[in-house]
Amino acid sequence: MRVCFPFIRERLRCTEISKRYYHWVGMKKDVANRVAACNVCRLVKAEHQVPSGMLQSLPIPEWKWDMITMDFVVGLPISRTMDAIWVIVDRLTKCARFLAIKKTDGSAVLARKYVREIVRLYGVPLNMREAQDRQKSYADRRRKELEFEVGDRVYLKMALLRGPNRSITATKLSPRYMGPFRIVERVGPVAYRLELPDIMHAFHKVFHVSMLKKCLHRGDEVVAKIPSDLQPNLTVEARPLRVLERRVKELRRKKIPMMRVLWDCDGVQEETWEPEARMEMRFRKWFQKQAAA
Repeated sequence: MRVCFPFIRERLRCTEISKRYYHWVGMKKDVANRVAACNVCRLVKAEHQVPSGMLQSLPIPEWKWDMITMDFVVGLPISRTMDAIWVIVDRLTKCARFLAIKKTDGSAVLARKYVREIVRLYGVPLNMREAQDRQKSYADRRRKELEFEVGDRVYLKMALLRGPNRSITATKLSPRYMGPFRIVERVGPVAYRLELPDIMHAFHKVFHVSMLKKCLHRGDEVVAKIPSDLQPNLTVEARPLRVLERRVKELRRKKIPMMRVLWDCDGVQEETWEPEARMEMRFRKWFQKQAAA
């Protein structure tokens, strides 16, 4: 018997469909557990929760000006041949210095200016830990704590590309995760090393906890599903198949020719409306073939 139906997220709907043909004690709970552990649903279902993994405070310096942060403010009007500001902040005392520089200054010029200006500073130490914890608590309100154990199986979040250099959010029928993969090591408080197959040898095996989702399916019979055209940056490129319909979108001052394109992304097909000019620019050979057909 198959209780879970692909792409149906509502547990109550699955229960209602099952009640038409079956009945047993604890049916609602069993259906809910089945849907929650369904491998297909876990790969496709979108996350509607806050990101996982709390922020980690930076280590506190032991002495002033041992560790600094810097930034450059550029694009300013020229004043006395200077057109940029070099901002240097001591992480312990929060003392800041603003140095006028040229945008074309090299590392040697900046190094001499740093020695000349920064070595003369004397700051008052501040309670860095309290300030960091206060800022961390504000950010953690929009995050949740999530931990895994070595040996757990997790899904890995992936991104999608439709066309060259065009990032989009995953659509309803497109997989948002791949896997599951087994955790082999915990690297730091919020990072884990995964056991990836040989086909993913070019990938970095350490991932942040926000990119992972726990696999609730019991047993090891679930085989990791990996898109055939997966890129090293965890993206999948969709390919246009054919044009289904054409129309003209009328605006106030211009008209935009549009086409309804059928896309294929690792076996999952989807239809979207795209401007003809954009499709011709990004898929020139395919566009010419469609025009000649």
